[in-house]
Amino acid sequence: MKLRYKFILLAIIPLLLSFAGIASAVFYQATILAQQQRNTIEQAYIASKETELKHYVTLGKSAILHLYKKSGNSLQDQEEAKKILSTLDFGDDGYFYVYDMQGKNLMHPRQPDLVGKDLWNLSDPKGNLTIQNLINTAKNGGGAVRYLWEKPSSGQIAPKLGYVIPLNKWGWMLGTGIYLDDVDTALAKIDVQVEKNIHSTLFWMAGIALICALLTALSGLVLNISESRLAEAKLKVLARSVVRSQEDERARLSRDLHDGLSQLLVSIKLQIESGLAKLGTTLPVASPARNSFDRATKQLNEALSEVRRISHDLRPAMLDDLGVVAAFEHLAGEFQNASELPVSFTASGNFNRLSEISNTVLFRVAQEALTNIHKHAQKVSHVNMQLIETARDITLIIEDNGTGFDIQGIANHPKRGIGLSNMRERLATAGGHLDIRSDISGTRVIATIPNGEL
Repeated sequence: MKLRYKFILLAIIPLLLSFAGIASAVFYQATILAQQQRNTIEQAYIASKETELKHYVTLGKSAILHLYKKSGNSLQDQEEAKKILSTLDFGDDGYFYVYDMQGKNLMHPRQPDLVGKDLWNLSDPKGNLTIQNLINTAKNGGGAVRYLWEKPSSGQIAPKLGYVIPLNKWGWMLGTGIYLDDVDTALAKIDVQVEKNIHSTLFWMAGIALICALLTALSGLVLNISESRLAEAKLKVLARSVVRSQEDERARLSRDLHDGLSQLLVSIKLQIESGLAKLGTTLPVASPARNSFDRATKQLNEALSEVRRISHDLRPAMLDDLGVVAAFEHLAGEFQNASELPVSFTASGNFNRLSEISNTVLFRVAQEALTNIHKHAQKVSHVNMQLIETARDITLIIEDNGTGFDIQGIANHPKRGIGLSNMRERLATAGGHLDIRSDISGTRVIATIPNGEL
């Protein structure tokens, strides 16, 4: 993994971990708060229902109070009181009931089949002794009791909140109640809504975390791209500087060879020829001394030719003096003389806008391409060079009609393809690119650089 991606991960992972920690804390706190709110609502609701039931019981007692205050313990008064209480109701599931202190049901308007039965040992589905709990609460002065009982409107067992008071004079327990299944339903809806809100909050946090992570990654990528482009631009400037330095050094060596060593060799040659001219009357034509001087003169001529060739290869004077077209024509002529292969060169367009670096890059690419043809191409009978100018690009095309080569194999070989790499690198310094096509019909090298000053 590249270092830049490691830095992006190092920035994103702590961010995601922090969001995960925050989400866990929010979830935990929200769950606790929801439970506390539920308990508070339930307690407040139950408290309000207890107060309401207390008022109902007080109202029921007030309805029979005139009978209860009579002296004596008249059964007729008690029956009259039961009739009055049986007519007092509040809805289908709101009614009064009466038990004696031994657990016998004395009045139940919704379940008349229970009247007269001993329900002291009656228990609910959870095993709680319902009637005993109600009577014990009444004996202690009255109050609220929660239990399970059959709901008249549905016929199902449902939680109920009852409120009972004692009527000690008659030995009664008077009570009423409200079923709490609607309370449980309301609390369940609250639980669902709270859970939905918690999940929605976590979803938003996850979305925000994802967006932040993407923005962080995008910012990192943008920064990397920006830094890469800046580094690439600096590398191009540096590469152009290196190429310019190389060409300056080549030009200096070329001048030193031409103006220094070449002139020295010419001077030596002239001195030898002058010496031979002076000794011409004293030395026979076929003497060993004359032959030695003649061989020295011939070798000096060869050395001068080699120095001129090296000087030209280092930095062709025509490239600076006459321009790129003249330099290419001279290069084509030299290659034809050296390889004895016919070379055709054509140039179309105006190349005055090319910079010195671009001129040099194109010339070096042409040199390398022709050298590769001379060294490696097989069954070549003709070489064609074209220099084409358009509004945007300058294109150099060098092609031969040889048997071609394996481009991919050369590129993957560790010890070959150096010349091709050099051509690509040189073109890159001028903002250009290289395209090579090769098959059994020949090889085509296409070098393209922008048309204009760099």
